[in-house]
Amino acid sequence: MKPSNYSLYLQTVRQRARRSGATVLSSFIDAVDWDQALARLATWARLRESRYVCLCNVHSVVTAEQDPAFHEVIAGADMALPDGAPVAWSLQQSGFPEQQRINGPDLMWRYMRVAEELGQSVFFYGSSEDTLRQLRQAVARQFPTLRVAGMMSPPFRELSAEEDQAHVDAINRSGAHVVFVGLGCPKQEVWMAQHKGRVQGVMLGVGAAFDYHAGTLRRAPVWMQNHGLEWAYRLASEPRRLFKRYLVTNTTFVWKQGLKMLQGRF
Repeated sequence: MKPSNYSLYLQTVRQRARRSGATVLSSFIDAVDWDQALARLATWARLRESRYVCLCNVHSVVTAEQDPAFHEVIAGADMALPDGAPVAWSLQQSGFPEQQRINGPDLMWRYMRVAEELGQSVFFYGSSEDTLRQLRQAVARQFPTLRVAGMMSPPFRELSAEEDQAHVDAINRSGAHVVFVGLGCPKQEVWMAQHKGRVQGVMLGVGAAFDYHAGTLRRAPVWMQNHGLEWAYRLASEPRRLFKRYLVTNTTFVWKQGLKMLQGRF
């Protein structure tokens, strides 16, 4: 291990000593229920702590398995939650039989209710201006007293150091307790890891949640979500963009998890 990574390694070990969960492929995933996850977020937000939370699906854990840099990003998260049903099922097989899927769109929506009740403010970072405009309307209808500290759609290119600092300053000046980050995986996870200690709030990488709740992207029916088939619905909706991702990551996940389970039996 490189010396520059040693402090991150020690921090991760200390975090895991206080956390309950299991390793899925090579990534540690927290075993928590909805109430526990929301309570942790609320506590960190109240204290204005700079933390980040990864919502991990099959794509996330397979990418972490193949990319050491991204593995460090997931390992450094303050919570890594089982977003994908197969990831939740893996935790169930690892001694947490009651583990539920805790997905980004629902976590964002549920936490906005908590934030509204506690008087906390939220910030939305990511997606397009059009999506954010529609999302603001949807949030206002559902959570009329929620304090929306701000919304920002960053350009779809790498930011200069000056632009990045301007975005950080805007988020911090807003006083947001929680920052929902909708940049897509793995970009949003990398962004959160790079900004821990700079953004003074809790960062949650929520993927396509902005589009779902804005109504610019249709979500899979609940029965498909409950049976781990949301990926199939997304693939049917965006076959060109997602075909390679799902073909490679799903196959890799099934193969490696299958081997791991067989090795555990013998």
